[in-house]
Amino acid sequence: MSDVQHLVVMGVAGSGKTTVAQILADRLGWPYAEADEFHPQANIDKMSEGTPLTDDDRWPWLGAIRDWLTEQTRAGRSAIVTCSALKTAYRDVLREAEGRVRFVHLDGTIEQIGERMSGRSGHFMPTSLLPSQFETLQPLTDAEDGVVIPVGISPQSVADAALRELGIEGARA
Repeated sequence: MSDVQHLVVMGVAGSGKTTVAQILADRLGWPYAEADEFHPQANIDKMSEGTPLTDDDRWPWLGAIRDWLTEQTRAGRSAIVTCSALKTAYRDVLREAEGRVRFVHLDGTIEQIGERMSGRSGHFMPTSLLPSQFETLQPLTDAEDGVVIPVGISPQSVADAALRELGIEGARA
């Protein structure tokens, strides 16, 4: 199990987590989960109404993601999950999972991300919550196992850069 590692594709809403995570999962052949699938309905309802989640709303959600990662480790599988993971304390919960937990922070400006969000449909997170996401965001520290990748390039290039910087095979030239 020591070589099992998990990638948490993180960042504010609209940064491209789902797209990049799906590319990574396809390239690596690792199981993939979307963090939104772990939210209880009460959290989805709250966000749909434009109300930011509190830490108390997030702890059970983060614990469920952590537990899924541990299940993957126990099955001998590396895995990929999307999760905003905006605060260091949230990432601390995810790091409690068995296996090596690494972060791919998709970084962009509020203008870049806002433009992306305004062009998507069918998601419960309204653009109005974007400023609160940026206010909450605590960037990765040097002590955290991960990389920061700017989102001003194609999703395939973001995936390439993440794999290259993390030293994971499957990176394309």
